[in-house]
Amino acid sequence: MNAPPSQDAHTPAQTGARPTSSEHGIEVSVVAPAHNEEENIPALVEQVGAALSPLGIGFEFIVVDDGSTDATREVTRSLMADRPWLRCLSMANTPPGSGNGQSAAFHAGFRAARGRLIAVLDADLQNDPADYPAMLTLLAEQDADMVQGDRSHARKDSPIRKWGSWVGRKFRLWLLGDRIRDTGCSLRIMKREIALALPLEFKGMHRFIPATAGILGYKVVEMPVNHRPRVAGETKYGMGITKRALPGLIDCFAMRWMRSRRRPVVGVEIASQRAEVAATPSSAASPANESAAVSAGDRA
Repeated sequence: MNAPPSQDAHTPAQTGARPTSSEHGIEVSVVAPAHNEEENIPALVEQVGAALSPLGIGFEFIVVDDGSTDATREVTRSLMADRPWLRCLSMANTPPGSGNGQSAAFHAGFRAARGRLIAVLDADLQNDPADYPAMLTLLAEQDADMVQGDRSHARKDSPIRKWGSWVGRKFRLWLLGDRIRDTGCSLRIMKREIALALPLEFKGMHRFIPATAGILGYKVVEMPVNHRPRVAGETKYGMGITKRALPGLIDCFAMRWMRSRRRPVVGVEIASQRAEVAATPSSAASPANESAAVSAGDRA
């Protein structure tokens, strides 16, 4: 395993460089945004290690400290000494007392990650890292590009919240064609190329990670996963129309507009005429001329 990179001016996380998995032998990078989660970090780190260590693959866990005002960063750093697979990324230019948000933290974490696959989860211990081995198996069995967690069978929501979730799904289906049942579940695994293609520099885009992957043509499959109640810290999401429903609806319309404006961006390099001529077999070496040469030799 590689030791965590030193915090100098040339680390990939600070320069924006994108190290490849082949350079480090890392198969899976786990990324978790964290804002004021000091009480949950030790258990989270322990659980991620317990889930992935037995698989015998190279992995790393990146905790993205998003403007925490508690000891989230210090706690994470204290755990790094005997865990070479643990890294801590600190978001820069965060507003006083708050963070830049989950989308921005994912964006930074994905670009610091070194794995062929990128897994994500929340830092509040409600997602269970023990689901990762089964998700990796499903990814391979289904020849999929992303496995999206589905907590709907395990959540014990109030009738009002269930109704709100149902309405939200209908709007996403109507506006985006999004058939993912639990798009709000952060527990997922995806190919690195998907993570780097997501426009997460825009606020709220983390809600549309599976939908965006589908729009880009990737295969997304769902898997039932565990869901646990929060036992420490405070929720970062409000409830009600003004804090969740209305912003979510506005984001749906923004996503629909962005989808309509997307254009193909793949280009094919065209070789010069001289290169094409050089690549074409000479007339003397062609099968037809070889036959003609043999006939002429026979006649002689």
